[in-house]
Amino acid sequence: MNGSPKKFLFISFESLSGDLAWQIKKEGHEVKVFIEKDSDKDVYDGILDKADDWKKHVDWADVIVFDDIGFGNIAESLRASGKIVIGGSKYADKLEEDREFGQNEMQKAGMSVLAHWDFADFDSAINFIKSNPGRYIFKPSGNTPSDQKGILFLGQEEDGKDLIEILEQNKKAWARKIKKFQLQKMAEGVEVAVGAFFNGEDFIHPINVNFEHKKLFPGDLGPYTGEMGTLMYWSPENEIFRNTLMKIKPELAKSGYIGYIDINCIANAKSIYPLEFTSRFGYPTISVQIEGVSSEWGNFFYRLAKKEKPELKIKKGFQIGVVVVIPPFPYEDKREAAIYQDLSILFRKQNLDGVHLGDVKIVNDTWAVAGDSGYILVITGSGITVEDARKQVYSRVNNIILQNMYYRTDIGVRWLGDSDRLQIWGYLY
Repeated sequence: MNGSPKKFLFISFESLSGDLAWQIKKEGHEVKVFIEKDSDKDVYDGILDKADDWKKHVDWADVIVFDDIGFGNIAESLRASGKIVIGGSKYADKLEEDREFGQNEMQKAGMSVLAHWDFADFDSAINFIKSNPGRYIFKPSGNTPSDQKGILFLGQEEDGKDLIEILEQNKKAWARKIKKFQLQKMAEGVEVAVGAFFNGEDFIHPINVNFEHKKLFPGDLGPYTGEMGTLMYWSPENEIFRNTLMKIKPELAKSGYIGYIDINCIANAKSIYPLEFTSRFGYPTISVQIEGVSSEWGNFFYRLAKKEKPELKIKKGFQIGVVVVIPPFPYEDKREAAIYQDLSILFRKQNLDGVHLGDVKIVNDTWAVAGDSGYILVITGSGITVEDARKQVYSRVNNIILQNMYYRTDIGVRWLGDSDRLQIWGYLY
């Protein structure tokens, strides 16, 4: 370990960042985690120390980590009191939570944004599409719980009739959950995200280029999930970064944000269009980053939060993460979840390389299902080529024995076509 052991306090609404906390614990630091959600109370049992009331441990902690948006106010007041804090600022929260604000900030910073319209009721949106036929993406605003991340719809029909039908059929059910939403003009191209760690003043290089796979089934079929897998690599600054994330740096610094921030884009021959911010760790992004980074995370975050410029040592090549799930994922169904509660997770060989925590616990030396989300493990692999990374990650997935588990078998397959197009358009090194 570099330097003396530090005390890390992780604060979560739901069990998201246990894998990062576990990594920092394995490096020799002291770690406590607080999880607010009742149904996640057994997650990480036997793996991490839990705190019932995080406020009692603020003075104990050397570093406080907020792993989600919605903590901006608290994070800012803790920073003002002299605490070292990763994650959270009111501004960064609003970038992700309030789509209208996020898009306006992109525009103000000089990014090429797609035309978009914000609504607070479904009938107005339906009338708008009827008067302005076209392909739109429907996106809810606000901090969407993980079980509702699937409420996203990409219109396929040129006149927008499929989206009108979806909105008509679901407006009563959705109106209870979704108070604000956005329609965004559809653009064809390659979906690609760039992200970087920010120390309150500047970005740390290298940056991260990643390709998410949000649909449940291979071939991009089925409902949207939070995320089923990611292909990524670390890169020097590229055109996508310079045209998007780099432009928000002055405002980010003004807000005092410290942590990871990512911007998802559609790139095509005309331009790079930013779609949305993620002002927090991504999941499973952070687990895949652990696969690709050889620096010690505890030391890196301690120095990052002190506004230093820690070195980020990375592996060459590509990293892939595959999310392994069981029912009821991606839906919420307490009765279905109860069937799988405490189910054992076995490994053919006792080799845990590339195994990252989802909602799991260890009871009597046996890994078991915890919580009720069905989001169980993230398995990672790396390689000099995407094909090498794919071979490694799927051989590691095959080491798991878990009743009724499912996962995507095609993470990284699109890379050849996507990279060719991005290269031709001059966006990648």
